[in-house]
Amino acid sequence: MSDQPPARLEPSPDEFLVAQASPEFTKLRASLRRFVFPLSAFFLIWYGVYVLLGAFATDFMGTKVWGNINVGLILGLLQFVTTFAITFAYVRFANRDLDPQADAIRQKFADGEYAAVAKEK
Repeated sequence: MSDQPPARLEPSPDEFLVAQASPEFTKLRASLRRFVFPLSAFFLIWYGVYVLLGAFATDFMGTKVWGNINVGLILGLLQFVTTFAITFAYVRFANRDLDPQADAIRQKFADGEYAAVAKEK
């Protein structure tokens, strides 16, 4: 038998509350919001404009660009392009900015720093 305590499988609810109140978590949440909110607003506005153009500017959307390809089809395809571009940008942002911050928080859980603070309370 070993005299070491058994390894903890998961943090307690109190540790999660301590982590949530930590400056590291606050910074992580702020970083995420600074990226997600503006891009979400941009995409929703862009999509809304597309829908409104389709509903109220049918002559414009039906304007032929080349052969049977019209402005509406091009803007519709650009919706897909925009979706993939935003996804690509988010993955890069998460890998570069969010993951290191999350790893630091995860390490504090592993080191027991949040457990020590939770016990003090």
